[in-house]
Amino acid sequence: MFDLVSKRNWFFLLSGLIVVPGLIFILLTPLSGGAAGLKFSIDYTGGTLWQLKFAGSEPSAAAVQAVLTAQGLPGSKVQTSSDGYVTIQTKPIGLQAPAPIATPVPVATLAPSTGPSGSASPSASASAVPSPSATPATSATPAASAAAAAGTSPSPSASPSASAAAGGAATSPAPSPSSAASIPVPTTGKIGELATALQAKFGKIADIREQTTVGPIVSSETTQQAVLLVILGSLGILLWVSVRFADIKFGFSAIAALLHDVIVVVGIFAILGTLLDVQVDSLFVTAMLTVIGFSVHDTIVVFDRIRENRARHAGEPFDVIVNHSILQTLGRSISTSMTVIMVLTALLLLGASTIQQFVLALLIGIMSGTYSSIFNASMILVAWHHWEDRRRQAALTLARAAR
Repeated sequence: MFDLVSKRNWFFLLSGLIVVPGLIFILLTPLSGGAAGLKFSIDYTGGTLWQLKFAGSEPSAAAVQAVLTAQGLPGSKVQTSSDGYVTIQTKPIGLQAPAPIATPVPVATLAPSTGPSGSASPSASASAVPSPSATPATSATPAASAAAAAGTSPSPSASPSASAAAGGAATSPAPSPSSAASIPVPTTGKIGELATALQAKFGKIADIREQTTVGPIVSSETTQQAVLLVILGSLGILLWVSVRFADIKFGFSAIAALLHDVIVVVGIFAILGTLLDVQVDSLFVTAMLTVIGFSVHDTIVVFDRIRENRARHAGEPFDVIVNHSILQTLGRSISTSMTVIMVLTALLLLGASTIQQFVLALLIGIMSGTYSSIFNASMILVAWHHWEDRRRQAALTLARAAR
């Protein structure tokens, strides 16, 4: 029978070779002021995210960066994608503000008097004269005059321009027919100036896929919620595993393996953020919670077999029981993980670019979770059990010597 438990120090060493570099890059995040380590998206830092595509050119990131610097936005992040879109992330510069809501002006009710000939008398048009406070946009249109001449009141839908000027100014302006953008190209404010400068340099903006501004208050709340979710999830797992197996050692061993997986995923993203500018967004928290659940699920399978074998093989050394349990569940754990890994690999290679980082976090976490549940959680349990045996033996030796 292959003895895995006796080689636990090698498994701990392999985990250390992966965890320690990740921890170093994670610590570089606050020490370097964000220049190295984890790179956070605007979900956590706040700012304006703009994804756009130009009609006649595909400018490089350096060329777009030069325009941003000339517009007083140095330090902005620019990325280009294979589908021709340019992603721009700047400090919060605001989106296109909607026009203020105009106070509706009451329109005089037309009450034309009909003459014997059935046509409206001249006084009908006089009664429709707008009040002095009415703006020129609310003046009667030719359609309204025609309705007055026919002896009927003008329909509210007969003058869409007038009604829009009176009460529809709160809506965002629709894109012009000449623009193919799914989101209107901004024309006002700082972002409007930036759009004008980019179009003067690279040509017309053909499409805007995303245009978002996140303030610092929203970003700080998102960060706090993410940390709170991870902490509450870990505490709940610790309590449940400890109660389920009636031993606190099982709970802490599961949490140790869980922390291993979290540090591995976050550490690799810190390394990728430093080398390749890979960012951590709100989906990353979802991926981490999924990894935590999968890791503990696989660990509990091994722990449950250890509990069963302790009853079946009472009197055998604990490390032998654990080794039996690992070998019995090894094939099941690897087979389950491989099915998930193959699906995630396909998504990573063929899926949309918007979910690639999410899938990458899941893929790394599933692989780490499979390893830690087999070669870390159970080994920590054995090391803890041996430490308690040595401490108990030392206490007995001292008690005998005292006699």
